[in-house]
Amino acid sequence: MTIRVLLADDQALLRATFRILIDSCDDLHVVAEATDGKEAVELAHVHHPDVVLMDIRMPGTDGLTATTAICADPDLSATRVLILTTFEIDEYVAQAMRAGASGFLGKDVAADALLDGIRTVASGDALLSPAATRALITRFLTTPAPGTLLALPDSLDTLTAREREVMALAAEGQSNTEIAERLVVSPLTVRTHIHRAMTKLNARDRAQLVVIAYQSGLVRPTPPQTPQPPH
Repeated sequence: MTIRVLLADDQALLRATFRILIDSCDDLHVVAEATDGKEAVELAHVHHPDVVLMDIRMPGTDGLTATTAICADPDLSATRVLILTTFEIDEYVAQAMRAGASGFLGKDVAADALLDGIRTVASGDALLSPAATRALITRFLTTPAPGTLLALPDSLDTLTAREREVMALAAEGQSNTEIAERLVVSPLTVRTHIHRAMTKLNARDRAQLVVIAYQSGLVRPTPPQTPQPPH
């Protein structure tokens, strides 16, 4: 099955480079290119891509606005947004994650990492490095902007105790394999719990599940420890 990709970036050379790279893979194909956010939304409606590779800073309609529009549209519920940014951690990235983006990559990403990232997001998994996740949580995800709360604490009542436990561990940045080892279950069982939690909470993917876990209070960030002076 071929993963269909929409490129959204105002730099023609970068789009051309990404197209050549993506189209060189048997399982990936670029279906269209957009030069700004407005065009990205329009082309998403035309092509219904599996993944939109979205530059966050573009003239006119930016990538954040386009991500919000795509992720909020029921007709595009199967489309995932992968953010491209020069600055890996900033407030715009956090806003894009709240809006429903599935992850982000720096523009200096290696070719293999870019291709693997597209495949990861297309499969429904989040693309968040542990360091990036911690930074986003500490700076933004625990203090949602007005109107961006994805789930109220009461909505967690629909989850079983095990689903809440697995969701909390996922929100701490643990992989399915790590969660499985900790709970002494199979990775497939963990994946089932994750998907059931996503379904019950109407989360688009694992990334949004992480946002919900913190914004609902299921998980609270651990404050950074202050180094103790030597005795």
